[in-house]
Amino acid sequence: MQIVTETNIVEFPLVSRGKVRDIYEIGSDTLLIVTTDRMSAFDVIMKEPVPYKGVVLNMISLFWMRRFAHLVKNHILEDDIERFPEELRGYHSMLEGRSVLVRKATPLPVECIVRGHISGSGWKDYTATGEICGHALPRALQESQELAEPLFTPSTKAAPGSHDENISRVDGMRLIGKDLFLKIEEISLAIFRQARDYAATRGIIIADTKFEFGLIGSEMYLIDEALTPDSSRFWPKKGFVLGASQPSFDKQYLRDWLASQPWDKTSPPPALPESVITETARKYREAYAILTDKEFDPRK
Repeated sequence: MQIVTETNIVEFPLVSRGKVRDIYEIGSDTLLIVTTDRMSAFDVIMKEPVPYKGVVLNMISLFWMRRFAHLVKNHILEDDIERFPEELRGYHSMLEGRSVLVRKATPLPVECIVRGHISGSGWKDYTATGEICGHALPRALQESQELAEPLFTPSTKAAPGSHDENISRVDGMRLIGKDLFLKIEEISLAIFRQARDYAATRGIIIADTKFEFGLIGSEMYLIDEALTPDSSRFWPKKGFVLGASQPSFDKQYLRDWLASQPWDKTSPPPALPESVITETARKYREAYAILTDKEFDPRK
């Protein structure tokens, strides 16, 4: 197993190289997704990787997708690299732990954000307008407070280098149709509630998260990642303080460090100190260990 910042698999065409994932076309209906150790924040890729972050993200996502397969189909075909195509055998060390073969789906142009607590951009919106993405909320809520019911707040999926934009439920229905919109809303809320309740038994608060769905024919699938530290806010229950920002198991730690720097959130980013890289990696691994009751050791 090795640290991976970029892949170059010449046997198959590269479909896309995102902020974190490299995607290859393995066949007409199959993709290879490799989750690298690239680190992004504020839609900018950092110069330095976070060692084995991609492996941890991949394993957490697989854990959740298996757990919620009864609620919605997912795009995973294979995660055991020993059963990958023969042409990929020479990339064993690079792909180990961080890659999956998936069904090729057509992604919906709506990102499904579910908020269980008022935090981040939601807190900023609330303090300015009393609402989050068009949802009117009670007065005098405090930062990090749990909402009476989780909120589904969709956004558009922005092109690389751009920022996602929050949209209303009406706009979401216009984009993909009312029936499909209501279906992704229902499933997103169902997954969130069950994940929230499970994580609470492990001492973690899931404050919010983001899901993506795609179509294969007329069937809907959960795609991309699920409930990872990159797509969610994970807070420790122990030490939770109402009315304040919470320490996180996710990349909020890195965001907070970056926000303290004289940086305008455009490329190039500032160099990350080794201490920030080490602590970020530790938080990712800790989240995996707590959620799955398994330790991650890259030497094994």
